Parts: sequence; C-alpha cells; structure tokens
Amino acid sequence: MTVTYYTAVTLDGFLADENDSLDWLFHQEQDPNGPMNYAQFIDGVGAIVMGATTYQWLLDHDDNWPYEMPAWIVTHRAFPSTDHDIRFVQGDVATLWPDVAASAGEKDVWIVGGGDLAAQFAEAGHLDRMIVYIAPVTLGAGRPLFPRRFDFELVDVARNGNFVCAEYATTSRM
Repeated sequence: MTVTYYTAVTLDGFLADENDSLDWLFHQEQDPNGPMNYAQFIDGVGAIVMGATTYQWLLDHDDNWPYEMPAWIVTHRAFPSTDHDIRFVQGDVATLWPDVAASAGEKDVWIVGGGDLAAQFAEAGHLDRMIVYIAPVTLGAGRPLFPRRFDFELVDVARNGNFVCAEYATTSRM
C-alpha cells in the first residue's frame, strides 16, 4: 500500500487562494491521458482522506459525490449524514491510520487535502509520496502546499500541458 498526497499547486506554493478558491486551476491546459494523470492515479486508490475545508469545497462545488471508495473526513465540524461511505473522524492521524489502511483493502490511500493534513500523515510516518501538478500561476497568499518543513526526494518529473508534474518520495522531517 502506498499513501500519496496528490494535488495541484501554484508556482508560489499555494493549493487555494485566501478564499479557498481554485479558479486558478480549472483554466489550465492538461492532457487527461498525459503523465501522472488523475484517471490512472485514482484507479489504484482504495480509500481517501481529506480535511473539512476540502470536504466543504466539494459539497459547495460538485452536485454529485465523485468518489466510490471509503472517504475519511478529518474534522471537528458537524456535517449532515450522507448515503455515501463517508466517515467523519477526529483525532491524531496515527490513531486513525489502522482503520484507514484497512478500508483501502489491497489498494492505495490518497490524502486529498489539505496541506496540514498531509503534513500530519508525514509526521506520523504514513505518507510515502507526493505527486504535485505545478501550475504557471502565482497567488501571493493562500493555503500552503505543505505548511511545515519536511524533506522530500525528487523521484520523477514530467510535463502535462501547462503543468510541471513532480513525484517526490518522503524522506524525513527537517
């Protein structure tokens, strides 16, 4: 099982602007069949984990829940119940990890967002890699990719449309 933080980011390292907008992302050109593409990635995912802000963004911007696998929402907020396999949890990610891993079965785990949640998984020793689509946009402020210092090793790099795609292996906390 591989645990991956798969995301897009601006040149200056932000996932979203100060208002949690992703408008900068959706007009970027990319090849859906190109390197490190989403369709190929998601085929290997058995469970996803996201924070409350990411979950709320999905509720606000997508009429249909886009995931079929178990979803773990790490939150202190109250959300309405749903017909989907969504589990609202709180606490230390190390404590949650055994159940998250079990729910993925033989497949991988995707840390969907945000940056702080990915950092928590890295600190707990449960983040193997990060795949980042880097867009040719700067925001100047917003939600950071990874809000703490951590050491990564570049494994692969490719171009997909306007994006530089980079895969990093997690090495250690600095």
